[in-house]
Amino acid sequence: MKKLLISALAAVTLTGCASWSSTRVEQNYGDVPTLKVGEKTHPQDIILSDQDMPDRKYQPLGDIVVNVNKTTIFHPSPTPAMVNEKLREQGAELGADAVILIRYGNVGISGVSWGTLEGKGRAIKFTK
Repeated sequence: MKKLLISALAAVTLTGCASWSSTRVEQNYGDVPTLKVGEKTHPQDIILSDQDMPDRKYQPLGDIVVNVNKTTIFHPSPTPAMVNEKLREQGAELGADAVILIRYGNVGISGVSWGTLEGKGRAIKFTK
């Protein structure tokens, strides 16, 4: 019985060490044509901007929503840099050249996390 209790306690403790995040991509622009998802790009090649890019022609690929979570009270709180990493990863999955119009939510505590930071942006592909 003692071994079972120790094993259960170890499992609960170790699963609490993993951080997690979630993402969502929305591709509903009504009359605006969107491109098909192309080849993946490298996340470090993705340009990030909190502004639009009116000086360059582009097609939207989708709106990205990511959440970075703090699993336990002992982990560091989520930061915009962590959100940017997730936005880059999702943009790369879509084959984007950039993620624009980036916005960050507030860090808050939820029922399943000690802190969550939401980030939103629009994945785009530059056109000629």
